[in-house]
Amino acid sequence: MASSSNFGPVQNEKYEEPSSFLYVGPLVHCVEFGQIAINDDGLIAVKNGKICAIDSRANLKQVALKHGISEENFHFLKYGEFLMPGLIDTHIHAPQYPNAGLGYEKSLMGWLDDCTFPIEAKYSDKKFAEQVYNSVVKKTLANGTTTACYFATIHLIGSIVLSESVKKHGQRALIGKVNMNANHPDFYGETLEESLKDTEAFINAIHSLKQNALIKPVITPRFAISCDMELMKKLGEMAKKYDVHIQTHVSENIDEVEFVKTLFPNSKNYTDVYDSAGLLTNKTILAHGVYLTDEEIKTIAEHSSAVSHCPTSNVCLKSGICHVRKLLNNGVKVGLGTDIAGGYSPSIVEVMKGAISASINLSFMKGEEECVLNFQEVFYLATLGGAKALNMDDKIGNLEVGKEFDALVINLTEKPSDIDILMPLDTMKLVQKFIYLGDDRNVKKVYVSGQLVKEI
Repeated sequence: MASSSNFGPVQNEKYEEPSSFLYVGPLVHCVEFGQIAINDDGLIAVKNGKICAIDSRANLKQVALKHGISEENFHFLKYGEFLMPGLIDTHIHAPQYPNAGLGYEKSLMGWLDDCTFPIEAKYSDKKFAEQVYNSVVKKTLANGTTTACYFATIHLIGSIVLSESVKKHGQRALIGKVNMNANHPDFYGETLEESLKDTEAFINAIHSLKQNALIKPVITPRFAISCDMELMKKLGEMAKKYDVHIQTHVSENIDEVEFVKTLFPNSKNYTDVYDSAGLLTNKTILAHGVYLTDEEIKTIAEHSSAVSHCPTSNVCLKSGICHVRKLLNNGVKVGLGTDIAGGYSPSIVEVMKGAISASINLSFMKGEEECVLNFQEVFYLATLGGAKALNMDDKIGNLEVGKEFDALVINLTEKPSDIDILMPLDTMKLVQKFIYLGDDRNVKKVYVSGQLVKEI
């Protein structure tokens, strides 16, 4: 991936944007799976962080007058630019960011022991946590991730530091203090009592943050291997008490799946462990899902839970390939995840490419053409699909009146960039170019809830 863009203002400051403004030019989003909708002469008006009008260029004056938008707050997109919804990362481990690109000679379980647990143990150090968390939030925003669903670590203070970093830089996020009271190394773990006490304290800390509308707590049992059933059941009760999201891992690796069977012999399968604990809800995000059985897929769909597809991670750690089409065909909500640092890149654009590539390789293995995902489908998974997976599609995910203005201005003509436009291309082809060739240098502006948080 290319190096980060040069920014105008200092990147760790949110930039002031008028409470009302509008954009004129190509608007790109999804309203249903697999179909990108484009309005080349579009107009989108924003007031107090929300989309207040979608119209056409021809009605510019009327829209501006109706919503009190002055001419100096008009933005006109030029050829090679388009406006799209912000990208949504449904699974990312913020503390693992220093390890991105390292340790991929190992598979999941060895990688956790040798790389992941040692780095995560360091986050009792507040200064270290601040350094890393500021870096990962800035980097994901630079790559167009307006919403991220973060795992932190077991440390209460470190998890709060991540929340403060997210607030400081203006990202929308779900943040979870990790729970792990079983099968953990001596240097990195917690008791059941500590886990529950600190988790509840973290939820209350997030709820008490001033101006915390962009940040939500998420109950985060690491995975069934590292939490006993008593802890998982009590976490399920806590999620219900506070009506919060839940995130964990499921069926990522064959050895992991077999280990879960030995730990929970009375459960029908891996997913049933979570179901028995009351952890499957319409706000649950299960990362990976590579080896889900038909019965497990049915259970996940019945609870309206979601799967975060992490193709770059699944390849790097040699875990396998998730059959995304099968999940979608059976009614499971699916979003995309970078899974830093199992995945090497903090960019959801990179994950979109990875999802296409993984699906093609799966079609070779299975001899099923239907496995293949196209660029319009992964665009959906990265935007509206991710919003649905997080049960937040009433607020974000596409460009509709009443939704929060989480949006990106994409530019494919300015340099430096890996993209050369050497012949006339319509907007759909520009979108395709961005998915296959784009990086952070093409993300010209990033808005979260109408606030400008990045500008090249």
